[in-house]
Amino acid sequence: MAERQEQAAPDALLTRIGQVVMLHHGGDREEARERLLGLWAELGEDGDPLHRCTLAHYLADTQDDPTDELAWDLRALSAADELTDGRHAGDSGDTGATGDTADAGQEGAVAIRAFYPSLHLNLAADYVKLDRPDAARTHIRRARSACTVLADDGYGNGVRAAIGRLELRLGDGGPGEGGAWGPPRQRP
Repeated sequence: MAERQEQAAPDALLTRIGQVVMLHHGGDREEARERLLGLWAELGEDGDPLHRCTLAHYLADTQDDPTDELAWDLRALSAADELTDGRHAGDSGDTGATGDTADAGQEGAVAIRAFYPSLHLNLAADYVKLDRPDAARTHIRRARSACTVLADDGYGNGVRAAIGRLELRLGDGGPGEGGAWGPPRQRP
């Protein structure tokens, strides 16, 4: 019984995050930011990396200041890196983890890999807002490289399209091509 409650708790937090995201998408940015910050305080800096990544990713979208948005997106990337590096919340660094904990960590790492294109895309967009085109290009290239894990579905196609739009905005014709910083190109 206790094991089922432990398994339901992480899902409950993701559900709560999703509910606040719907509030944000409904137009109440300030209330969403306050609620997400409350969840962040509840989770803590050392909470589960998957939850921290998800929460920071959405918290970034509620920020008014581009520097704050960048800080939250960097937190999201850091949490993702923590999970994919094999460091999980509650691990003592012991590599002998087995059973449900290891399985849950593995599932989280797989889920996070699908987040990387979006995480890097958001960082690229942050750097564009902060007039740092070289940093933006670095992250847009990383976003494009990470797309191999995305399915050929609405989400994956949407992320790939957003990467393409930002590449054009940066003056890059596509992956690996250089280009001058400037406004989006107009097609004849």
